[in-house]
Amino acid sequence: MRGSGGEVNISIIIPMLNEAAQLPDLFAHLLPLQRAGCEIVFVDGGSTDASPELARVAGFQVVMSACGRARQMNAGAAAVSGEVLLFLHADTRLPQGAPHHIAQALSGAVLWGRFDVCITGRPFMLRVIAHMMNWRSCLSGIATGDQAMFMRREVFLRVQGFPEQPLMEDIELSKRLKTFSQPACIHHCVNTSGRRWETRGVWPTIFLMWRLRWAYWRGADASELAGLYR
Repeated sequence: MRGSGGEVNISIIIPMLNEAAQLPDLFAHLLPLQRAGCEIVFVDGGSTDASPELARVAGFQVVMSACGRARQMNAGAAAVSGEVLLFLHADTRLPQGAPHHIAQALSGAVLWGRFDVCITGRPFMLRVIAHMMNWRSCLSGIATGDQAMFMRREVFLRVQGFPEQPLMEDIELSKRLKTFSQPACIHHCVNTSGRRWETRGVWPTIFLMWRLRWAYWRGADASELAGLYR
């Protein structure tokens, strides 16, 4: 399945929960991609702020799902038809030419990948955090959801989608995908919101995330870690 100009057919899957405040900006970002041939689906996990209604009025497909990012992304993957699946957080924006970059990245034996990330916000440390995330991801071959993970549908199905756990689903999926190929690391940045760090405090959030990752690496249960995260 190929789009015009030899590009791969890409389905963009966006899990959401009470994102009405930022949806107009996200719609403006996505409409050119939709016009260019990308299939776009929002997967709502039970919003109470009219998010699904806004997406439908804007002309996007909406799928309803049980709450939970992994469940929502799996539900979205089951509802789309593209040969490449791109999972995009509602507070993340793709770089110019993203479909072309993805097509190039997947033109050989590589089956999945991610973008570099830039974190928007006032604190200078957000730039340092983004640099460290990208560096760590290049070394480890592990991607995070903030980096707009993408993969061929065939390999997504072979690993049975995202593990339906409440936290670290992106890390666990990366581990499984690495058994098929190393990821493509696209060095054009997605821009993601720094609201998580600004709301909780930059340094407390850094320490929390490293603590959770260390615990998960040592075998801690994702459900227990999700309680700490919240």
